Amino acid sequence: MGVLSAVLRSLRRTTTISGLAVGALALSGCAGSSLDQSGSQGSGDEVKLGLLVPLSGVYAPLGEDMRDGFQLYLDQHGGRLGGKTVRVVTVDEGETPQTGVPAAQKLVTQDRVTAVVGVVNSATALGLRDFFHESKVPLLVANAGADAITGERSSPYVWRTSFANGKVGAALGPAVAEEVDGGVYLITADYAAGREMVGGFRKAFEAAGGKIAGEKYTPFGKTQDYQPYLSAIRNSGAKAVFSFYAGAEAVNFVKQYKQFGLADRIPLYGTGFLTEGGVLNAQGASAVGVKTSLHYSTELDTPINKAFVEAYRTKHGKAPTVYSVQAYDAAAALDKAIAKADGTGGEDIAEALGGIGTIDSPRGPWSFDADHDARQKYYLREVRSDGGSFVNAVLGELD
Repeated sequence: MGVLSAVLRSLRRTTTISGLAVGALALSGCAGSSLDQSGSQGSGDEVKLGLLVPLSGVYAPLGEDMRDGFQLYLDQHGGRLGGKTVRVVTVDEGETPQTGVPAAQKLVTQDRVTAVVGVVNSATALGLRDFFHESKVPLLVANAGADAITGERSSPYVWRTSFANGKVGAALGPAVAEEVDGGVYLITADYAAGREMVGGFRKAFEAAGGKIAGEKYTPFGKTQDYQPYLSAIRNSGAKAVFSFYAGAEAVNFVKQYKQFGLADRIPLYGTGFLTEGGVLNAQGASAVGVKTSLHYSTELDTPINKAFVEAYRTKHGKAPTVYSVQAYDAAAALDKAIAKADGTGGEDIAEALGGIGTIDSPRGPWSFDADHDARQKYYLREVRSDGGSFVNAVLGELD
């Protein structure tokens, strides 16, 4: 069980998209009270950064991928960002805002970091907005997906290197409208991330001429038997299904979709978290043929991604995930910002983040938009069998 068990438990219990993933430990050799406490201005040739990821509890699996991606970038750049030596203080985000918020506050008020990277839980990210805004310390959100983070609750000091829930769903809408001749059934878990993912898809899908055949929001964290919902799909006359599930729910839904005989009759689409990382390993052959939208796949055929995947596998003994890339790119963004900034304080770096331009990433080129969200490509992926394992093959870019 191990990592996969933790992945499934985390996704069953999380209240946001934040719970989608894989374990966290402190950055080796980077944390500890021996680091200087000189404050957020740094010490000339040194910048102190905070890494806020789950180190315990049901979200701990996500922290491992985020930590590993962040550390890989540092290793590849000699432990320096923007020409400055980096010292990293790692703290445990835990499972909820009750642990994540005070942990982040400690990084700023006691450890005196210049910027913070991480945050799994969307509620934690939203709960920290005012603190970082008032402290004038940059927060680079490397996973939490709530739309409001870079929407109505945006701040000059909050930036996101991951995704907004609604945008991941919206990216797939026009493609499904073009591919499917008939109505599409919508189904997801009944919580914020599910409603934002499906809401983004519906808006783009209907704008492209698509028709809805039915929809259902299943009880979040409580649904294990999907047969009644699968019967409703079969009887709806739908020509395809769009869904968002994560973790244990994603595994159960996709497996039961296949067992119920729908996979060969009604194509299944979803956002990429439906088949990402350890979830896909657990689904196995049941997921073959499922099409999803996401901003990363290990199968992207570019020199940058091939080198990244090889380096990640060599260092960590496993394939990277979208979570690894999001933290890797947070380090890349800070690298450019620190080099560009007039000083090493939080205000200097926050201002510089707005002018770093395009980042050449394993996911493809991306940049921050006016709301500090990631302006990035989304890909149409399809699960395929590849030499005994299963991968999210890239079919093309989504408009």
